[in-house]
Amino acid sequence: MAEPDVLAPDWPRADLNLACYELLLGLVLLADPPQDPVDWRMRKPDSTALKLALERFAPAFWLTGKSPFLQEVLDKDEQPKPVDMLFIDSAGENAVRKNSDLMTWRGRYGTLDPALAAMALYTLQAFAPSGGAGNRTSMRGGGPMVTLIDPGQGLWRLIWANVPYGIPAKVENLPWMRPVRISEMKGSETYPKHGHPVEAFFGMPRRLRLVTDAEGVTGVIQKPWGTNYAGWRHPTSPYYRQKEGAELLPVHPKPGPFGYRNWLGIGAWDSSALRERAKCVETWVSQGRGDNGPEVNLRIAGWTMSNMTPVTFLNSIQPLITLPKNHDIVLEQMIRAADRAGQMLRGALRPVLANGTGRDAVVEEFFIRTEPQFHDRLAELKTVGPLESFAARWIGNLQCTALDLFDLHGVPGLAARTPKEQMEIVRARLGLQGIQSKKFTEFTESIAALEGEVV
Repeated sequence: MAEPDVLAPDWPRADLNLACYELLLGLVLLADPPQDPVDWRMRKPDSTALKLALERFAPAFWLTGKSPFLQEVLDKDEQPKPVDMLFIDSAGENAVRKNSDLMTWRGRYGTLDPALAAMALYTLQAFAPSGGAGNRTSMRGGGPMVTLIDPGQGLWRLIWANVPYGIPAKVENLPWMRPVRISEMKGSETYPKHGHPVEAFFGMPRRLRLVTDAEGVTGVIQKPWGTNYAGWRHPTSPYYRQKEGAELLPVHPKPGPFGYRNWLGIGAWDSSALRERAKCVETWVSQGRGDNGPEVNLRIAGWTMSNMTPVTFLNSIQPLITLPKNHDIVLEQMIRAADRAGQMLRGALRPVLANGTGRDAVVEEFFIRTEPQFHDRLAELKTVGPLESFAARWIGNLQCTALDLFDLHGVPGLAARTPKEQMEIVRARLGLQGIQSKKFTEFTESIAALEGEVV
């Protein structure tokens, strides 16, 4: 990974590539992490030194044998499950039995070569959804969101940009190199104090054993009640609180395209204390890892899940925004103003579209249409010049787009409606004309405070 010509992993699936980045991060944290910011800045890529540091961990990375990678030594006399089960979007036993695998697939993988099996095994342990009674999710739940700083200069630059500070681990810090912590009994949770931080990258929520023959990996034996992780904070995932003072929970991708409306607490700072960016992102920003360098992107990826069922795989590249001092609060208020405008549009559409799903689709279109305008305003925000008309332009963009979408759905067929329905629609549109109102004073006041004058 430290050789200059290596650009990126190239597995046949996007989720394997995502997990592979985390695997490589875990290997660096395991064997030779930077100790502090000075070490991080001074260290140069050295593939020979990294190889030597990793050699002492080689016994932990055999796929079969006495202590197989990410597995528990289980009774091979048990009936193995198809190797398909290693993939999140494969149909489970119930779906196959009931013939209900609409969003999942069965029978795609009969045999896996050892390398692909190892990567699939790692991906399942890292992203595992609920797998039925006793089969644990990953320490971040099923299909967590992963965010990675991407400087865009090859694999090593990406790995080094996101690696946590730490001290090298020992072989026995890897959970399959010691007795497995069974979680059948209440009170058997595994907390950070029970292990080394590297276990965030090498967790074992599932008790699995690969079954092999001369052709490759042909099946998987599984038992319930693997490690039950509690209180862990994974370095590459953002977190949120349901209310102030509550525990941190990992963020999971939502359906639909990922745009500026999703930035808060993921790529952009959130002042509410309810959302926290991933530690790797926060470290990059707060400790100036990218100071005096070109702007970088943020890779945002993960499975969108509906309970245990995968819906789609998010794989988005977004800019990581660096702004002049105090401008980050304005960026936050820009996004919050758009959220309010979207809510007003949805409410105004009630007499036009009775179906809530239909109204949601129009709001999604609102954010898609305002995305280019948002980036235009953001380009202005990056300058240190006067911002007197900045708020008016952005709120004007929101109002015009909301009114255009309302008219698109509300005007056709208006003459055929009853007088009462016509009046409700007219009143709803008049309400949308109030987007430039006191509802957005928080945004305009943040601009005024920044400029030291009334906007």
